[in-house]
Amino acid sequence: MLPNPTLDQLQVFLTVAETGSFSAASRALNRAQSVVSYTIANLEAQLEVPLFERSGARQPKLTEAGKAMLEDARRILGDLQVMRARVKGLREGLEAEVSVAISVMVPSRALVDVLREFREMFPSVSLSLNVGELGMVMDLVLSGKATIGIGGAVVKQDDSIVTERIGHSFMLPVAARNHPLAAINRPLMLGDVREEVQLVVTDASGRTKGRDFNVLSYKTWRVSDIATKHQLIRAGLGWGGLPASVIHDDLTSGRLVHLDLDAYEQGEYPIYSVRQLANPPGPAATWMIDAFRTRLSACPSQVDFHAQIADCRTLVRRSRPNDEGAGAAPSLILSSV
Repeated sequence: MLPNPTLDQLQVFLTVAETGSFSAASRALNRAQSVVSYTIANLEAQLEVPLFERSGARQPKLTEAGKAMLEDARRILGDLQVMRARVKGLREGLEAEVSVAISVMVPSRALVDVLREFREMFPSVSLSLNVGELGMVMDLVLSGKATIGIGGAVVKQDDSIVTERIGHSFMLPVAARNHPLAAINRPLMLGDVREEVQLVVTDASGRTKGRDFNVLSYKTWRVSDIATKHQLIRAGLGWGGLPASVIHDDLTSGRLVHLDLDAYEQGEYPIYSVRQLANPPGPAATWMIDAFRTRLSACPSQVDFHAQIADCRTLVRRSRPNDEGAGAAPSLILSSV
């Protein structure tokens, strides 16, 4: 069996390739040039391929084998740096992995922003992400499958769980612009929606079993997740409530219409951080909770949200004044809360 290259040999090889010469590499590594040359010669002997072309050139030039090896060397040394960072973090109490359960009510933009910054702040920490509906976030935390949860639906208090309100979101009743409810040019009464199919998400966790929230129609279609509900409402197969962050673009374009329905409770939906009392979060998880708090506390109110949608739709109309189809969509009903 051929001896494996050492990490030191790979580091010397990478330094020569990046600095462009043996002399520059010797200065960068603070070693004699003869030591650098000897190390490269030993590495070539072990691999049984030349890594540099030396004859007829003032500076060493990578061979085809050398070019291929260069990427491998960078990857191996990069993995070593990740390992060292992880060990350093573990010594300082940093988690090896953070497992997070996120509610669909958390705006996707806030989620992406937090995770992007998390990757930069904690490159050595692995992440496990679960997206849940309703009571699923609580279940994942209680079972230990998630270190922290970010969501709502704290239906029943549990002494083993620590919850802290860190922001809010809200649901809006909507329908496709070609849905019969969207054609009613007045505030909707309860009788208007009773015979229309309402799409409702079923709580797979069972925590809200026997309890319905804002279910007003006699005819209901029950689906397993918000994404399916969203697609079916957009297709005109029913009406229902959806998180404001999910339907922002649909309301702007006029594909969906907000239903002015007083019977549908449209108050703010609190978002909590959730964790087990016996399992306090480490530095990375604590940072993540604070990052979500910063972004979610800045989410607009319902009044501001509706104003933003109205402004966006005005800009869309101005950008395509000759588009007859754009004017065909029913106007967005703005309701003050």
